[in-house]
Amino acid sequence: MAQQLCHRTRSLLRLSAIVSSSSASSSLIPLSDSIIPRQQQQRAGFAADALTVDVPVPFKAHKCDAPSLSVETSAQELLSFFKTMFTMRRMEIAADSLYKSKFIRGFCHLYDGQEAVCVGMEASLNQKDCIITAYRDHCIHLGRGGTLLEVFSELMGRKDGCSLGKGGSMHMYNKKGGFFGGNGIVGAQTPLGAGLAFAQKYLKVDGVTLTMYGDGAANQGQLFEAMNIAALWSLPVIFVCENNHYGMGTAEWRSAKSPEYYKRGDYVPGMKVDGMDCLAVKQAVKYAKEQALKNGPFVLEFDTYRYHGHSMSDPGSTYRTRDEISGVRQERDPIERIRKLLLSLEIASVSDLKTLEKEAKSEVDEALAKAKESPQPDTSELFSHIWVKGYGAEAYGADRKEVVVKLP
Repeated sequence: MAQQLCHRTRSLLRLSAIVSSSSASSSLIPLSDSIIPRQQQQRAGFAADALTVDVPVPFKAHKCDAPSLSVETSAQELLSFFKTMFTMRRMEIAADSLYKSKFIRGFCHLYDGQEAVCVGMEASLNQKDCIITAYRDHCIHLGRGGTLLEVFSELMGRKDGCSLGKGGSMHMYNKKGGFFGGNGIVGAQTPLGAGLAFAQKYLKVDGVTLTMYGDGAANQGQLFEAMNIAALWSLPVIFVCENNHYGMGTAEWRSAKSPEYYKRGDYVPGMKVDGMDCLAVKQAVKYAKEQALKNGPFVLEFDTYRYHGHSMSDPGSTYRTRDEISGVRQERDPIERIRKLLLSLEIASVSDLKTLEKEAKSEVDEALAKAKESPQPDTSELFSHIWVKGYGAEAYGADRKEVVVKLP
C-alpha cells in the first residue's frame, strides 16, 4: 500500500511539474495569456512597457520582513487581471442563475468578491507549483488552466466536466495544472497540502504548494498539526488563509479569540495582505514563495470578502447588513480597483474596457451553452475511479445475492 501511494504521488507531482522552456511561458493563467491577443493589443494601442505601482495598504509581517510596497507589473498584466477577474465574476453570476434554475444540484459556493486572491496568486506561480483548496474552488480551477466549459459542465454533472461530471461544485480538479482539487471537508485539505509539499521536496521539485483555507477552518486542529510537521521538516508550503470574515454565518470575532490568522503559525512566519488588491497578492505570494523554498512553511492571510452567502442556500444577509456588502463593493471591489488603475494610467480607455467586458460575457455565454449540451456521464462511470483495476472485485446488490457488476 505504501509503495502504491508513493508511486501515485510521484506520478502526480511529475505531471504537475512540467517545466516549460522559459519562465515567461510557464504561467498557468491561460485567461491572462491568451485572453487579449498581442495583435489586438497593438491595434488598440495598449502599451506593453513595464511599470511600477505602489500598493496602498501596508503588509503586516510576523517573524519576517515585509516586502516592498512597490510592485513591478506591466500594462499587459493589468489588462489581463481585469479581463480574467471580470470573466470569473460573470462565470459565478451565471452559476447563481444555473442553481436557481435547478441546473445545479447540491452544494454550490461562489467566489465573487474574492477574485483578486486567485488572480494575484497565479501571477507569481508557475507549473511547478501546486494548489489545493476547500470547496469555493470554481475560480481556482480556472486560474490553474481549466476552462469555462469544464467548470459549467462539472457544476451540472455533465461528461465534459473537469471531474467527468462526478465531483460537482466542491470537487474541481486539474492534475496537469497542479491543482489537486476542491475539498468538501472543512480544513481537510491543509494536511494534504503539507503532503504535496513533502512530495515536492522529496522529488526535488523546485516549487511550492499553496494550501488554501478560510477563516472558518482556521481553528481546526489538523491545520496546526500540518503546520507543525511542515516546520519540523522545512516543507515548501504556503498556508493561505482567505479571510472573508465569516465562517458560514459566524463572524470571525465570535469564533476566534485571536483573529490575526497570519500569526497563528507561532513559530512559522506570516503576513497579512489586502486580498482585494491583485498587485498586493502578487507581491506577497512572490515573497512567500521565495521564503518557503529557502526556509520552509509560510502563512499568508488575505483580507477579502465574498458578496454571496456562504453557499447558495445562504442569503448572506441575516448575519451582516446589506449596507456592509454594498460598502465593500463601492470601496474595495477588486475589479473596480484595476479598472480605475487602468484608466488613471491611461493604459486603456472606457471603451477599451467595455470591449473586454463584452468579450468576457460572450465567452461565458458560449461555454454555458456548450455545457448544457454536454451529455450525462455513462452509467458505467458509477464504478470507475473507485476500485483498483485488476482485482476482479464484484459489486453485489443490497441482499448480497444478485451480482450487479464485476469490476474490471
